[in-house]
Amino acid sequence: MLREKLPLYHGSKEIVRVPEIRIPKYNKDFYIGFYCTLYADQAVRWATRFNGTGYLNEYEYTPNDSLKVKKFSGMSEEWLDFIVDCRLGKSHDFDIVEGPMANDTIFNYVQNFVDGKISREAFWALAKFKHPTHQISFHTMKALETLTFLRERKIGDEK
Repeated sequence: MLREKLPLYHGSKEIVRVPEIRIPKYNKDFYIGFYCTLYADQAVRWATRFNGTGYLNEYEYTPNDSLKVKKFSGMSEEWLDFIVDCRLGKSHDFDIVEGPMANDTIFNYVQNFVDGKISREAFWALAKFKHPTHQISFHTMKALETLTFLRERKIGDEK
């Protein structure tokens, strides 16, 4: 099946011409991987979150039907359970995972759910009013090969 190429963005404190998977200090939504988004403004927030400056890296993503891909179309019970497992350090065998992002606010709700401070029902009541976000994470070298670096743009020092 021929699939359309998509632009993806990665916000970082550095230019990332060759994406790589790095072990983070904390487990992320979809576990260890290289994270991108369809939304440039979201990647800009990622790039500038620490000191107000960074780089918006743009890639062309060419889907590969031979890869094992998990896609969440929205926040769902399955999505919540997957994120909880990943945040608790449980790995998975997907090459690529795509879906909504548990931003800082949503993550606090997820953590409260994991800690037993709120019920599943309370999580959904709190989460339903949050604006949509997007992330796509690449978990294997074969997955990273679907990305082609296009350009970078320095963010945060525009005068």
